[in-house]
Parts: sequence; structure tokens; C-alpha cells
Amino acid sequence: MIRELRKNWPLYTMFLPIAVYFLIFAYAPMAGIVMAFKDFNYRGGIFGSPWNGFDNFEYFFRSGKAWLVTKNTIMYNVVFLGAYTLFSVMTAIFLSEVYNKFFKRVSQTFLFLPYFISWVTVSAFVYNFLNYEYGIVNVILRKLNLDAIDIYSSPSVWFLILPLLYVWKWVGYGSILYLAAIVGIDQEVYEAATIDGASRWQKITRITIPLLKPTMIILILLGLGRIMRGEFDMFYQLIGNNGMLMDATDIIDTLVFRSLVGTQDFGMASSVGFYQSVLTLIIILSANYLVRRYDKDQALF
Repeated sequence: MIRELRKNWPLYTMFLPIAVYFLIFAYAPMAGIVMAFKDFNYRGGIFGSPWNGFDNFEYFFRSGKAWLVTKNTIMYNVVFLGAYTLFSVMTAIFLSEVYNKFFKRVSQTFLFLPYFISWVTVSAFVYNFLNYEYGIVNVILRKLNLDAIDIYSSPSVWFLILPLLYVWKWVGYGSILYLAAIVGIDQEVYEAATIDGASRWQKITRITIPLLKPTMIILILLGLGRIMRGEFDMFYQLIGNNGMLMDATDIIDTLVFRSLVGTQDFGMASSVGFYQSVLTLIIILSANYLVRRYDKDQALF
């Protein structure tokens, strides 16, 4: 170990700030997990509050919301991850096939722009588009003598709206990652395919997509690490405390936030966070195991 440090000390020196950052902001706060098993009070603080065992977990599961928010969190994040991957790959392939540099740059700019728009701004746009009384969509429907749609009272519609908005916001960022992977493919492979008479479609399906597989698998595995962490900003800004949509759109993060605001029950919030982390660990280990069974070299570990 000492010999390795002496040999590669410049590299370890460069890595040191990153290691310190993660130690302070990622590993040290993990000690606070004890709050999940305590009846937290301000006088005792994190470590001085009395232990209450699994009472916080019991409260969460007896609330009647545990299964609902878990199902919604997993369902939405699976749909988000699948749609994000599909459209990011499709967009990256499309951009890689465009030869007009000006068009390509303009397209990338417009695709990447939503990434910088906050969900607060997006929620304002969506509300002005979909509002029942004066939303643009319903104004047009009334002009056409059609019935207006009360979207903010129709839970089923949001199963489509939320994934569409998620893809709209993140597809530009994802396409850049996959486009970088496409650029890294050896061009001699495409030249050999051209000599063999392969069409553009055959190059995409036989060369580009198969060579994108390792990148796709890594990004999907990394995405699974957030599968129990819902897009809180997105759900809270778009849905808020709308009781009509709660059962269809309530996720773990919004439930915890409302619990903290309403009751300031830090112990219950910590127990739910611990529950999320355990489920996420199980999901990642299972997915990584399946990938290892398929191809060892493409697994995370």
C-alpha cells in the first residue's frame, strides 16, 4: 500500500478533495440514521433523544399510505427511467445521423434548454396551459364547441402528463451522454459496413445500438440507485396538496414532506428514509446480479 502511494501520489493527491467531500457530506451524515429508531426531541437532539425501537416504522406502515406511496414511487420512476433511456438514445442517434452542423447545434441547444428550467417555472407554464377556467387548452376546446377538461381533477391523465414532462426536461441531458458514447465508436466500423453495402438503418441497428449497450446498462444501473427517490420538486410543484390527485401521484418524498410540515415528526421521516435506502440497496444488488449473469464486464461490481 505504501509503495502504491509513493508511486501514484499525484493521482491520490488529486483524489483527496473528492474523498474529503464525500466523507463530510455523504458518510458522516449517515450517523443520523439513528433518528429512525428514536423519539426525537430538540432538547436531546439526534443522539440524546430516547430510543423507541421500531415505533416510527410501525407508524408509517399503519398510516395506510405505505403501500400506496411505495407503489407510486417505483411505478413512476420505472416509467421515467424507461422513457428517459428510450428517448435519449433515439435523440442521440438522430443527432449523430444529421450532417448539417448548424441544425445539429440548434437542435442540441433547444433540447438542452429545459434542463435549466426549474420545476417552479414549469408548474406555472403547465397550470396556465391546463387550468380548467382559463387554460390555453380549455380555451381552444371551448372555441371549438368541445367540452373543457378538468385535468386537475382527473388523476388518470397525470399518468401520461408526468412522464411526458420528465422526458421533455431530461432528454436533452441524456442525449448528450449517449451522443458522446456514439462519437467514441470507431468510425472504421461504419466504413467497413458501408463497403459491405449496409444501409443507414442497418448501421444503426447492427452497430450503433449494440455498441451503446454498455453505456445504457451502466446508466440504467445508476438510475436504479434513485428509483426509490422520487422527483420531489416535480411532484410537489405540479401537484402540490391537491387531494383529488393524491392517490395517483403521492410518492414517498411528498408524504415525508407533508408529515414534517404538519407534525414535525423527524423520527418518522428518518425511518421512511431508511426504508427507502434499504429498498434501493436491494434493487441495485438484484439488478447488478442479473447483469453479472448476463455479462460480467458490464456490471457495476
